[in-house]
Amino acid sequence: MRNSKIKVEDVELAATIAGDPSKPGLVLLHGWPQSRAVYDGVVDALGEDFFVLAFDLPEIGGSRGAPKSAEKRALADIVISAAESAGAKSIIVAGFDVGGMIAFAAAREHGARIAGAVAANTVIPGADPWSKVLANPHIWHFAFHTIPGLPETLVDGHQRAYFDFFFDFLAGNPKALGPELRDKFAAAYERPAALTAGFDWYRALEADAKLNGRHKRITTPMLYLRGDADSAALDEYAAGLKAVGVENLSTGIIHKSGEFLPVEAPDAFVDALRQFGGVLRQKAKAAA
Repeated sequence: MRNSKIKVEDVELAATIAGDPSKPGLVLLHGWPQSRAVYDGVVDALGEDFFVLAFDLPEIGGSRGAPKSAEKRALADIVISAAESAGAKSIIVAGFDVGGMIAFAAAREHGARIAGAVAANTVIPGADPWSKVLANPHIWHFAFHTIPGLPETLVDGHQRAYFDFFFDFLAGNPKALGPELRDKFAAAYERPAALTAGFDWYRALEADAKLNGRHKRITTPMLYLRGDADSAALDEYAAGLKAVGVENLSTGIIHKSGEFLPVEAPDAFVDALRQFGGVLRQKAKAAA
């Protein structure tokens, strides 16, 4: 595992890298309010099979430079471009939470540039059950985070306490996210620009949903995962993805985990990505 910085136009992304560029590329994307540190426990294992690049999203953690847009298709373009400039080939884009939304956008908008996408523990804006999720009072923060300026005002200086609420609520095993990791996440959003970047992901959801809600043929293979601590029905999410155009979809449940798969169930998370990568390699050989 090694750290690096990769420049894409006006954005410089901090990355944790493992594996050799001769192997298939694997881009790992965190969600809100995490950083690439969420993958520290799995990058070396994944580096045995992939050329792994775990990125801090723009302005988060060690990354600098605001993206032109917080829409997920724009963020997908940035991370894919960074991986390409690092020499990655046959790229899989994988993420959970907001990172999963970006992985979907990578398949929808940049499918010719990647081999596959993995979205975990997320709802895709514009795809069922999107409306149901927005109406859920337990998901109140989606609306709160869209308000201009107010979340920054109230959360600045209280990152650790605010974020802890979500870690404890969303994790199947909150103790898996220890104090050191939680401190790293809070530090990644210390700067005002980082807080705004994170809230901007929510402010762009309406535009994301409008785009994704328009049916488009998506042929890029996609894996959708959920932790079993979440009571949401996997079939409902799969049906929503197929309805907006995903043609090659596989799904899986990660046992004994909530939102934070690479921390709560690292071995199962690694196995799921290895299996998906193996399937893609077999398909590529058969098509050659």
